[in-house]
Amino acid sequence: MSEQLLQVKQLSARVEDTSILHGIDLNINEGETHVLMGPNGAGKSTLGYTLMGSPRYEVTGGEVLFKGKDLLAESADQRAKDGLFLSFQSPLEVPGISLRNFIRTSVEQRTGSRIKLWTFKKELEKAMEVLQMDPSYGDRDLNVGFSGGEKKKAEILQLLMLKPSLAILDETDSGLDVDAVRMVSKGVEEYQKDKKGALLIITHSTRILESLHVDQTHVMVAGKIVASGDASLVDEINEHGFERFL
Repeated sequence: MSEQLLQVKQLSARVEDTSILHGIDLNINEGETHVLMGPNGAGKSTLGYTLMGSPRYEVTGGEVLFKGKDLLAESADQRAKDGLFLSFQSPLEVPGISLRNFIRTSVEQRTGSRIKLWTFKKELEKAMEVLQMDPSYGDRDLNVGFSGGEKKKAEILQLLMLKPSLAILDETDSGLDVDAVRMVSKGVEEYQKDKKGALLIITHSTRILESLHVDQTHVMVAGKIVASGDASLVDEINEHGFERFL
């Protein structure tokens, strides 16, 4: 039986003076894939940023345990070292540091040990092959001049290299064409092969889910999770939208 990885209990949060999350309860076990859906402005991204520790989001109530530890007491960088990963809707461009060096430094920070250059090179090329990325992308400045699809592929590349315990993918398929979604989905599917790695996929669309195994689906409206179910809930939302939850 898989162990409990994340426990969110009555989590509430605000941005400046605006309350966004209102008593969120969510449990994710090792190896599970959870999908979080809802209309625009429901608070889905806020949940991801709050869990990751963005200073813009202030927790006003509740608790979060990650691997049995008090997640809210830790800094954002410590959360990342512990195995929490967040992909962004709009990844930042970072001039002056190559994608390759960024990932290598991140892996070493995550593991706490140096990685041999040859070992890293082999693993990076293998991950790039899954995503059909040209190896030359590794020498380009992080996200600088990348298209939307290339930025999302670069994030999934980081996911495959960092091997986090829990990956929160925030609108990873947003703005991507069909081929790019297929490649990103293939990368996520590769990550799922690690039976202990868990996913929380935040999405409006369901294209990225078509080839993925989904354990639970949650619907968020106005900062609250108003419904939870299995993968069939995704099909219901595809057919009828969010009307019955509003």
